Amino acid sequence: MIKFSFRYKGYDQKRLRNFLFSKLISKSLLKQIKFHGGRLMVNREPQFPSYFIHHNDLISVYLPKENPNRNLIASHQSINVIFENNNFLVVNKPPYLHSMPSAQDDNDSLINRVKGYLIDHHLSCKTHIVTRLDGDTSGIVIFAKHHYAHSILDYELKHHQLKKYYIAVVCGHFSSNHYEIDLPIERDQNSYIKRKIDSNGKFSKTEFWVLRQNLSMAVIKVCLHTGRTHQIRVHLSAIGHPLVGDWLYNPSDKHLRRQGLHCFEVKFNDPLTNQFIQCHSNLPFDIQCLINKI
Repeated sequence: MIKFSFRYKGYDQKRLRNFLFSKLISKSLLKQIKFHGGRLMVNREPQFPSYFIHHNDLISVYLPKENPNRNLIASHQSINVIFENNNFLVVNKPPYLHSMPSAQDDNDSLINRVKGYLIDHHLSCKTHIVTRLDGDTSGIVIFAKHHYAHSILDYELKHHQLKKYYIAVVCGHFSSNHYEIDLPIERDQNSYIKRKIDSNGKFSKTEFWVLRQNLSMAVIKVCLHTGRTHQIRVHLSAIGHPLVGDWLYNPSDKHLRRQGLHCFEVKFNDPLTNQFIQCHSNLPFDIQCLINKI
């Protein structure tokens, strides 16, 4: 059973549940702790979430055992681990591998491989994927090793504290070096997978900087401020600079066999270890070769 301990430094009495919420334990996780085998202890005595804690109390949280994803088949193909501690696993996803099982192959997505990795290393069989990439997009994907860690990164994503940066190769030439795109994104009703710009869509914001360009193509660094499906692909296509090789939003371009998009950096905090985590992924061979020509 995984255990975390905290010391309450406040001087006003506070309900235990409110203290735990301040530590980013979500309501759903607190419910699991209470009803599914976890424990809450104050000064080594079991207590309910409504209990009032006082200055210098020692609060211990025992997470309930998590059941494995029973419908998820473990794949024991290798993964490229960039960073790992007791709470998070950061891996480098190759292109042409889906983050999640697809209709074409439900046995060998990235999450299948991570489940196999966790089993091989005698860790939890429960896989928590925090960030995802399209099948043809390469780069960094973050997994949490338990529900509490997942809850923390969900909070950081919602409050824009988890930062993700991409390198993209796009069509066209820019007149400036810095841009922000603020256009709402909605599902395209004429397609199962395609998205489009629509005034009724969800708020979406993308920021990017031009790193290198010639008359027909440019290399840009992209920061996502929201995380909509196909956000980078839709936004750049909407302003007339679609990704090279993007079969869905730029089907006539044949510079790459896939869209020229790679998640090369992530930054986030692990408050459970008081650690700021910054991970990098080198550009894959196909995108690097194309950039060398620009």
